[in-house]
Amino acid sequence: MAGEGARSKAVTRSPEGPAKVTITEIAREAGVSVPTVSRVVNGRSDVSPGTRARVEDLLHRHGYQRRAPASGDRAALLDLVFNDLDSPWAVEIIRGVEEAAHEAGVGTVVSAIHDRAGDAREWMTNLRARASDGVILVTSVLEPGLRDELRRLRVPLVVIDPAGAPVTDAPTVGATNWAGGMAATEHLLELGHRRIGFIQGPPRLLCSRARLDGYRAALDVAGVPVEDELIVPGDFYHASGFAGCQQLLGLDEPPTAIFASSDQMALGAIEALRRRGLRVPEDLSVVGFDDLPEVRWSAPPLTTVRQPLSDMGKLAARTALDLARSVEPAAPRVDLATELVVRASTAAPRSAQLR
Repeated sequence: MAGEGARSKAVTRSPEGPAKVTITEIAREAGVSVPTVSRVVNGRSDVSPGTRARVEDLLHRHGYQRRAPASGDRAALLDLVFNDLDSPWAVEIIRGVEEAAHEAGVGTVVSAIHDRAGDAREWMTNLRARASDGVILVTSVLEPGLRDELRRLRVPLVVIDPAGAPVTDAPTVGATNWAGGMAATEHLLELGHRRIGFIQGPPRLLCSRARLDGYRAALDVAGVPVEDELIVPGDFYHASGFAGCQQLLGLDEPPTAIFASSDQMALGAIEALRRRGLRVPEDLSVVGFDDLPEVRWSAPPLTTVRQPLSDMGKLAARTALDLARSVEPAAPRVDLATELVVRASTAAPRSAQLR
């Protein structure tokens, strides 16, 4: 056919052998979009049989070979998806994912979907176009239709710190949040504190609920009543720690210590205390959760629960890469150990110091 002949001129051959052909040239010759060719190359299922046959025939005739890492059997691109990117802990997870991806010769695309359906759908459109080989979802929720689309595209999904209901259809990576919450509270109890305020994280996140449960469990074991007025809302960011601390200081009997369930909220609480003319830990002890690099240099250095954010990112990336090679993870849920790091922001309550 004349049309076929015209299209075939898009790729030329030399006497030395076949020219290197690109996906764009294959798409032009087949009369389809570049994302369609990408889906055929990556073995996706959402391509009609006729289109698939036409594209595969052209790929075969032109000797197309997919660019891939040296190992030849590892994924070429991972999508790392956050709800928001304006947090230091996101940087730590990105660092871990990129370290594992670099070791495997794999690229990383980082996105934020802000829990908005429009953003998530736009991200999905872009993911189809770039034919990503795996998705790592961090403290975010994808609407069911988008989760179904990932399954249709056969793109493996790994979740870090699930939001909403427990995830049952994808491997998850987290930390021992309950144990960390209990360790932080036990530390304050051992120092002699009995009125311990708690600034919680977003209740939609399983990690937030686990830290609160650990706080409650430690008080229960010590025989200290759990008082609802000592538990105030937060969202993991500085401003909510500042506001939560002010709320606790406004009680008729304020706490002698505060456990903030993120380092950023702990730093916000310390700023609220500073503006009141109160000193940490002389007037009130503060504990955080995360062990971000900055808290080692705060004034005072922060006692906190270290969660291995970078290691969580590495493990999630390696799990996604394994799934891309059809290697199933050894366990569907992995929680890496947390560790209490005692620094200068905690001490015995003043009443105990005066005795």
